[in-house]
Amino acid sequence: MITSIDLFTILPELILAVLGMALLMYGVFRGDKAVHSVSWLAVGAILITAIAISGQSDSGQVAFKGQFIVDLESFIFESPARWTIQALVDTTIYSISKEDYERIGDVVPNWHKLEKLFLIRCFSTMENRIFSHLSMTAEERYKLFFEGFPELFNQVPLQYIASLLGMTPETFSRVRKKLML
Repeated sequence: MITSIDLFTILPELILAVLGMALLMYGVFRGDKAVHSVSWLAVGAILITAIAISGQSDSGQVAFKGQFIVDLESFIFESPARWTIQALVDTTIYSISKEDYERIGDVVPNWHKLEKLFLIRCFSTMENRIFSHLSMTAEERYKLFFEGFPELFNQVPLQYIASLLGMTPETFSRVRKKLML
C-alpha cells in the first residue's frame, strides 16, 4: 500500500532538511503518461521497473527511505514515463506536483542554488553507483550494501537486491553464502 501526502503543504519546513540529505533520482509511475509530480520516499521500499518497448516490465531497481522518485525526463519534458513503481512493503511518499514544484522559488529563498546542488548530488550519486559497478567486485558491492542497509535483507525479496547490485540471483546467492561462512 502506498500512502501519498501533498508535500507542498509542508514544504517550507521540510525542504531544507530534505535537500541536505544524500538523494537519488529514480523513475516513477506508469509509462503511458507523463509524470506530473516529484516524490520523496519517507518510509518503505519501492520496486522501479523499466517498461520495455514490448510493454512488458523489465527487471528493476529498488528505492529506499530517503530517496527521491521521479522520471526526470518525463517530468521536465512531459514525455511518456519510462518507469513503473510498485510498493514492496507499506510505503509513504510525499509528493509535489509539477505546478507546485515550479512555485518553490517563490517560497524558498535561493531555490535555484539549492536545486542546482540537489541535481549535482543526484548525478554524483549516479556516478558513484556506476563507478562501484565498474570497479568493485560482487563481494565488495554486497558488503557495502549490507553495511548500509542490513534491515532490507529481511524486508525486500533478494532478487531485487541482486538486481540493484548488478548481480544475477545465482551470483548473489553464491556471494551471500560465501560471506556468511
